[in-house]
Amino acid sequence: MKMMSSPWARFYSNSCCLCCHVRTGTIILGVWYLIINSVVLLIVLSALTDPGQYHLTSAELGGDFEFMDDANMCIATAISLLMILICAMATYGAYKQHAAWIIPFFCYQIFDFALNTLVAISVLVYPNTIQDYLRQLPANFPYKEEIMSVNSTCLIVIILLFISIILAFKAYLISCVWNCYRYINNRNSSDVLVYITTNDTAVLLPPYDDPTNGTAAKDPPPPYVSA
Repeated sequence: MKMMSSPWARFYSNSCCLCCHVRTGTIILGVWYLIINSVVLLIVLSALTDPGQYHLTSAELGGDFEFMDDANMCIATAISLLMILICAMATYGAYKQHAAWIIPFFCYQIFDFALNTLVAISVLVYPNTIQDYLRQLPANFPYKEEIMSVNSTCLIVIILLFISIILAFKAYLISCVWNCYRYINNRNSSDVLVYITTNDTAVLLPPYDDPTNGTAAKDPPPPYVSA
């Protein structure tokens, strides 16, 4: 009998990045995100210990905005710690084959993909915001004048193309993590099925000595008496 498969089953694969297994790819991805967020956390903590090192004045920012105030630094520290925890859970879950530990990292990927999609939609719907954003950049920002001199239509096309490449790459990473989750979940389900089947077979089959003991426990037949 042919089993019906899900329409998403065609996208399922045990390999990623052309040669790596999905577990290996998820572990590498989790370690990479873990390193990045650890570096960000070190930068934030160093800024907290020495605020003057990363302090930007209003003239440098082109407006009355305090970039490295205490509230923003505390929020950045909390986000970095949360991301380190999520990445560590994903790495441990892929290594020890615990599918539930991968779900928070997968949810973060979906959230990040949705945010980047909203950015692409906002650039497409409100193209004038790019020029407004460029005008708000500091005067000493690298290549500010060169970027503002580019035609607005070409600039929008370049930005959308760049965001599309990023979205395609993020979607591929999401599929790798999802395939890792499915692989671990299916493997654990098959192990449980084999265990239950083995135990049921052992329970259903009576011990070898039971029929013999049951027969021996019966009373012997009465002696034969001739007529």
